Amino acid sequence: MTPADMETRIVRYGDLQPCKTAFIDAHTPGSNQKENFTIIGGGVSESPDQHVHISIPHGFNIGAAGQPPRVTNSLHDHHTAEAFFVLSGKWRFFWGRWGDAGEVTLEEGDIFNIPTGIFRGFENIGTDYGMIMAILGGDDAGGGVMWAPQVIENAAEHGLILGENGKLYDTKRQQKLPEGISPMPLMSEEELAKRAEPTTAEVLPNHVARYWDLVALADKKPAKVIGEHGLLRDKPGFEIDFITRGSATEAKHSHPFPSVLMPMRGHWKVRWDGGAVTLAPGDTMSVPENLPHSAVPSMTGEASLYHVVATGDPAGPSWKV
Repeated sequence: MTPADMETRIVRYGDLQPCKTAFIDAHTPGSNQKENFTIIGGGVSESPDQHVHISIPHGFNIGAAGQPPRVTNSLHDHHTAEAFFVLSGKWRFFWGRWGDAGEVTLEEGDIFNIPTGIFRGFENIGTDYGMIMAILGGDDAGGGVMWAPQVIENAAEHGLILGENGKLYDTKRQQKLPEGISPMPLMSEEELAKRAEPTTAEVLPNHVARYWDLVALADKKPAKVIGEHGLLRDKPGFEIDFITRGSATEAKHSHPFPSVLMPMRGHWKVRWDGGAVTLAPGDTMSVPENLPHSAVPSMTGEASLYHVVATGDPAGPSWKV
């Protein structure tokens, strides 16, 4: 591949195109300033306004959420595993039917493999605009988003209706549900009763990894963060490694499935036969399957990188709490 070819598979942080109308809570006070980004894959946006940067199937989706301080992403769930790492800012993640079963505060570089089967939300509790990066299993993003009933009810009070087809209709724009399309039904009490309400003590040990612990673990070789034999054991259709200066190598390697490089700190030089590029924090690079490549820090100072690789396993629920 030429450098020009590879640039089509790189999304620079400064080129990210946000969508402020991606989900049902786009008008709800407290959530109406959040921005959503679909970087790789179709994503789970309910709005036609969402821009998709790279549509090539990878076996997983890469997205991001950017929010000013004290802005909240409403309680929701997915059918497939979802992992977040904090690119910038300080974030509170909370979960449960009403968001009060448990919570954890994550800072820059921390990663959270959120169990499926529980409603989850997050809030920027920092002092500036913050960004979290998301990895969601499956090419079809698990078939969309499941919202806590109160989120759908609150949204309707502010003009947004979610159709059973997974699309949003904004009554403030004089939009109506198409003929034959009913509103998305609320989960029944029976369905809600089946959903887990794990405590913080039950979730943290097997689902959260802290940045500085990963830096220490990856001092000699990459740390397997999420995977069948990872620090956070799971088999969601992808694996996530964490690489630092000490564990990076000039030796080229390849994967039978597409992989993604996501620098957390420092600048990284990626080389392959035919070219080289430099990535900065917040950039996302899709590496084609079977392409030998290497990634090493290109400058002195702190350097870390998350590396996501498809495994070919079917996407599905995360392993239970």
